[in-house]
Amino acid sequence: MTETGAKPDEQAAAPESAATTPANQNDTAAPDPARLQAEIADLKDRLLRTLAELENVRRRSQREVQDERTYAVTAFAREILGIGDNLQRTIEALPKEGAEAESPVVKSLVEGVAVTAREFLKVLGKFRIRRLEPLGERFDPNFHQAMYEVPSPTVPTGTIVEVMQDGYAIGDRTLRPALVAVAKGGPRTAPPPPPEETDPEPDPPAA
Repeated sequence: MTETGAKPDEQAAAPESAATTPANQNDTAAPDPARLQAEIADLKDRLLRTLAELENVRRRSQREVQDERTYAVTAFAREILGIGDNLQRTIEALPKEGAEAESPVVKSLVEGVAVTAREFLKVLGKFRIRRLEPLGERFDPNFHQAMYEVPSPTVPTGTIVEVMQDGYAIGDRTLRPALVAVAKGGPRTAPPPPPEETDPEPDPPAA
């Protein structure tokens, strides 16, 4: 007797194969464009954040290296400021008038000390160290140290009227504050005027 139909096993497998076909089609379907755009935007945001962080690190490192170069000599510079003080005291102590001041020896000494003092400041300048000259300026607690106050009805309050000891700054920092006397009792410095208010531009007429 001949077989007229498929085997039972083959008949049972046919529905199972048909049932798995839609799943296979879903696996090979095109990805969702919206999801891809979201992933791309997320990756781009991460990349920009990483680049910004690297740039911040680079700038911070560059600033630290510059500060190290500028302020590495701070301790040594404080130690040699006394040399400048002594040169200045010598110049102030030398006679400036009379027969003694006209002496060739005294003139040569004054000139030699003055040249040495200028050379001293020149060397300091190579390391971004400068002498503070605050006479007549407004008192700044960041760079000046007030020793006493001088009553003065004509000089604005807070103005430096006397310098007892020169100050020095290195870069943007104080190396040694200047010892000063400050005026008191005079007119106060007027605060800066507020910025002028400008009228906003009118909105363009509606079309």
